Amino acid sequence: MTQGDPMIARPSSSDPSEVSRRLLPWLVAVAFFMESLDTTILNTAVPAISSALGIAPLSMKAVLASYTLSLAVFIPISGWMADRFGTRRVFASAIGLFTVGSLLCGISSNIHLLVACRILQGCGGSMMVPVGRLTLVRTFAKADLVRTMSFVSIPALVAPMLGPIAGGLIVGYLHWRFIFFLNIPIGVAGLILVYIHLPDYREEQTHPLDVVGLILFGSHCCLMCWRYSASIR
Repeated sequence: MTQGDPMIARPSSSDPSEVSRRLLPWLVAVAFFMESLDTTILNTAVPAISSALGIAPLSMKAVLASYTLSLAVFIPISGWMADRFGTRRVFASAIGLFTVGSLLCGISSNIHLLVACRILQGCGGSMMVPVGRLTLVRTFAKADLVRTMSFVSIPALVAPMLGPIAGGLIVGYLHWRFIFFLNIPIGVAGLILVYIHLPDYREEQTHPLDVVGLILFGSHCCLMCWRYSASIR
């Protein structure tokens, strides 16, 4: 899970244009917003979803925890993947996984499938935030970096507060499945913009992935989550 020095990274294609530099913070900010919004948007929809799936509301804690746990497990490898495969490819793959996961969550018919799709959704969301920040660090000069980082961080701070409100409104006026379907058009538009405007940075040489460390870290997170869930039953 090592990451090369960003100061020696070079884009594999030409430097981003002025239009791309202006759109890049907006693109990353929207990705941050999507990832953060889904951490809380289901909270107020738990009764409606549990009733539709025919389960007890307390059983929904697996759906809520699986997304956050998936974020925690896969964030550490995002930097290595960006260096190995390029920021554009990894960021596009992250948005693609998040969008496909959202679609599958929206059509899930039981809680087991919903949990599995939430893990897939979290896997995509886990790579959007760090890879987006890495791209900004390698694109903007130090004089502009603080202002840019502050701009893209605002949606990530606001989204968790708006999540319960948005979830309640969607359940009240539409259907709980639209909570997930909402991400699809945003994800498709983001994929198009990524391939047009996101610069592709990568390292010429990367260190091997610490697979053992990743497995140990993921196992520790899962066991800790399971122990906490067992203690509040």
